Amino acid sequence: MKYILILSVAVNIFLLMKLTAMRLSIREIRTGFSERAGLNSNTLLRVSSRDKEIRALAQAMNETLISLRDAFHKYERGDAEIKAAITNIAHDLRTPLTAICGYLELGEKLDKSPELERYLSVIAERAGHMKKLTEELFEYALISGGEVREEEQDLCINTILENAIMNYYPALSKRGIEPVVEICETKINRRYYLSYVERIISNLLSNALKYSDGDLEITLEDSGKLRVANLSAELSSVDVNRLFDRFFTVESARNQSTGLGLSIVKLFAERMNCPLNAAYEHGRVIIEIGF
Repeated sequence: MKYILILSVAVNIFLLMKLTAMRLSIREIRTGFSERAGLNSNTLLRVSSRDKEIRALAQAMNETLISLRDAFHKYERGDAEIKAAITNIAHDLRTPLTAICGYLELGEKLDKSPELERYLSVIAERAGHMKKLTEELFEYALISGGEVREEEQDLCINTILENAIMNYYPALSKRGIEPVVEICETKINRRYYLSYVERIISNLLSNALKYSDGDLEITLEDSGKLRVANLSAELSSVDVNRLFDRFFTVESARNQSTGLGLSIVKLFAERMNCPLNAAYEHGRVIIEIGF
């Protein structure tokens, strides 16, 4: 009986030691995996345990890490190649389009028949549109590379917004849109990149102009939140959730947009840590950004 009790205690001690060793090995694997999960490290998991199953688990996780790293590096290379291709293609298109637009301007000064004038007007309009799309594509390829080519500076959001609204007023009037504007008296002074803030506001107004059913509300609150809202029957809650996706356009707007305007807004907002939200409520598209 005494020997059985001693044997039982010994077995329990052995199992306890085994369990403790396994817990330590699992903790070691968990910590090591967390450190390497960022895919920027070239090292693999190492375990001190001699347990066959623990070592097999570590080996399997190492194989998974290797596969993930390979896939990640292929993605990075592919993404860089696509951006470079877009930049090169857009650059190659800009030169002949600029020349075409230049020759069309010269042609406007010459004597021509009404029919030829009408044809040239159509060509000029389409060429100008293509040039605009090419510029957007070229710009997006550059900015998505992560480069910031300017210094932050002290800005007044109120002033930038007022200037943007004035710039868009002729286009809004042409569409019969009389914007309802509420800009707080409090000066919203922030330290941001000027071109980023100007482009964000410009693209928000351009998007509203594109999809508005005849109204536009622009509000800048004391907190620095900018709200742009408009009725839009052609959009839905699904469309609004995808507005910030690259190259997303609504079918009726495909011939007018690259679908990059709001994706650029999202990119710039993220770089400046500005919260950005979109919603679709009672037929209205509402986009808010916090400066």
